Amino acid sequence: MDKLIIHGGKRLKGGVDISGAKNAALPIIAASLLASGYCTISNVPNLKDIMTMGRLLANLGAGFHYEDRKAIINTEKVKIFEAPYDLVRTMRASILVLGPLIARFGRAKVSLPGGCAIGARPINLHLIGLEKMGADIKLESGYVVAKGKRLKGTSIYLDVPTVTGTENLMMAASLAKGRTLLENAAREPEVVDLANALISMGARIKGAGESVIEIEGVDELKPVNYSIIPDRIEAGTFMAIAGITEGDIIIKRCRLDHLDASMMKLKEVGLVFEHVSDGIRVIGPSRPKAADVKTMPYPGFPTDMQAQFMAIMSIADGTSIIKETIFENRFMHVAELRRMGADIIVEGGTATVKGISKLKAAPLMATDLRASASLIAAALAAKGETTVHRLYHLDRGYENMEEKLVKIGADVKRVKE
Repeated sequence: MDKLIIHGGKRLKGGVDISGAKNAALPIIAASLLASGYCTISNVPNLKDIMTMGRLLANLGAGFHYEDRKAIINTEKVKIFEAPYDLVRTMRASILVLGPLIARFGRAKVSLPGGCAIGARPINLHLIGLEKMGADIKLESGYVVAKGKRLKGTSIYLDVPTVTGTENLMMAASLAKGRTLLENAAREPEVVDLANALISMGARIKGAGESVIEIEGVDELKPVNYSIIPDRIEAGTFMAIAGITEGDIIIKRCRLDHLDASMMKLKEVGLVFEHVSDGIRVIGPSRPKAADVKTMPYPGFPTDMQAQFMAIMSIADGTSIIKETIFENRFMHVAELRRMGADIIVEGGTATVKGISKLKAAPLMATDLRASASLIAAALAAKGETTVHRLYHLDRGYENMEEKLVKIGADVKRVKE
C-alpha cells in the first residue's frame, strides 16, 4: 500500500494536462459488449478502475488490451455472462455490463456492486427499467440474475436522475425493439459522451444531455473507434489546488463547458480565470472568500467537487455552509481536515466551515476517491510534512497525480507503507 508525503506551503505554478474522464471511459468500454468485433477507445486514463473493467470483460471472454491510453477490445468470443463478486465488489461501475449483456445475449448474472463507501447508491432504478423493457430480474445470493429475449422499448421514469442507471438503460434500449423514452434522465457530460459513442456504433439516440432521452432500438450495432472526453472533475480539482495554494496554473486539455458550475463558485471565492491559447489559466487569491454551496445533479455543483471545495473553505475568510444532497456519507473527509486544524461542524447533510488562517500538517487517512483529492489539496497549503495514507482510493480516479503535482512545483513523494 502506498502513501503520499507532502511538504506544503509552496505556491504552485505551471501547466497540467487533464486526462480522459474515467466516468466516461467505463460505460463506453462496457458498451463495446453491444457489438461483435474490435473497438478502440482512445484517451482512456491509466487507472485501477479501468484495469478492473478490463479484467471483467476478459472474464466474460472478451479480449482487452491497454496501451498508450488506448483500450482495444475484441468482443467476438464473449461466452460467459457472469460478472463475479471478486471483481464487482471493488468498483460500482461494473454494474454497467448488465444492460449490454441482457440486450445482446439475453442473459446476465452480475454481482451487486461495491466501490467507495460514500452512500447506499442502490441499483433498483436500473432493475425496474430493465423489467419494464421485458427482462425477468431476480436477486439470488447477492447477484442480479436477468433473462429475456429481445427487450422492448417503453417509457421509463427515473425517480432520481441516476447516472449509471441512465447509462445502463440507454445501452439496453439501443438494441431493444421499438422506442424507449427515459424521463428524468441524468444530464452529465459522461452520459452525453456515452450517447455519442453509441451513435457512432449505429444507435439512434436523441436528447442526451437533456432530461428526456429518446432511443429508437436497432437490430445490431457495429464496433467503434472513439475518443473519451477530458475529466471535468480532475480539471476542477486542479482549479481547487490553484485556489488553495495561491497558485498560478494553466490547465490544458479540458472542456470548460463542462465546468460552468464549478468555475462560477470558484470565481465567487476569489479565483481568477484567464483564457490562454492552450487552456485556462487559474490564479488563486492570497486568501479565499467564504461562499456557500449545495451539491446538485448536473448542471448543478458536482458532488465530486464538494470535498475539494471544503478544503478551500477551511482557510477562507468567513463562514461557509456546504450542503450535500447527493450522497449521505460524503463528509468522511471532515474528520481528517479537523486533524489539520479546520473548524468544521456537521449536522446531517450540512457542514458549517469557519475559515482559519492556516492549516497544520498532520498524518491523514483517505476514505474515498474525492476525499483523497481534498486532503492532498489541504496538505499542499499546509506548511510542514503531511502524510496521506490509503492512496489506492486516489489511484481509482486520478492518473499520475503526484507526477502532475511535481511538474507544477509541489514537493510530493509516493512511497510504500
